[in-house]
Amino acid sequence: MGEAAVKIGGEKKSIFKDKVMELLPDGGNLNACLTCGACASGCPATGLAGMDPRKFLRMAALGMDDELLSSNWAWMCSMCQRCVHVCPMEINIPALVYNVRAAWPRETRPKGILGSCDAALTNESGSAMGTPVDDFIFVVGDVLEEYQENQPEFADMQAPIDKKGAEFVLNQNSREPVTEPDELVPLWKILHTVGVDWTYTSKGWAGENYCMFLSDDESWKHLTTQTIKAANEVGCKTFLNTE
Repeated sequence: MGEAAVKIGGEKKSIFKDKVMELLPDGGNLNACLTCGACASGCPATGLAGMDPRKFLRMAALGMDDELLSSNWAWMCSMCQRCVHVCPMEINIPALVYNVRAAWPRETRPKGILGSCDAALTNESGSAMGTPVDDFIFVVGDVLEEYQENQPEFADMQAPIDKKGAEFVLNQNSREPVTEPDELVPLWKILHTVGVDWTYTSKGWAGENYCMFLSDDESWKHLTTQTIKAANEVGCKTFLNTE
């Protein structure tokens, strides 16, 4: 009787395992890096959805792509990079998280992040609230005038927009001009008191970039380029990212 070769299973193709290896520094030992738990101990998302950075990395290393993509933990990670700073192997787990997010079909990604990214792409402000340039200019001017009139000690305070040659260009959380305009003022007062030469830009002034958190490279690049272009047009010396 002839013998038949029987092949049982086979190695499962992993999307993320190669990413894990790419993110190891030269000479790094993947197995050793999974034993200390330093990443999990400092992670604000540890325990959410039954996951932590060490477990996430282990699952990626084992090729458990389906499990990673069925867990919402990648969207709970803030990519704050604490895990990178404490990891003795310097593994960039947030970069791995970013790649997992990018593997989700765009339309299935969290609606809040997706909606904010798409709203920012609709206007030259880059505002996740969809705030047009003209509305931002109006709100800044209106709030400034109110405080100049009601607080005489700040009568000469300025909140310039598109001021040429300013030492600093600032961006701004796009929520505040729309829902909390008075929250703009404390920073203005500090800058005024210490005599800082600063300006907003009318375009690309929004500080947050939800497209980055969405793992949408092209949209992230678009918003960042828009902001840099606006800063360069006013002759920015130093860009201050308030976010």
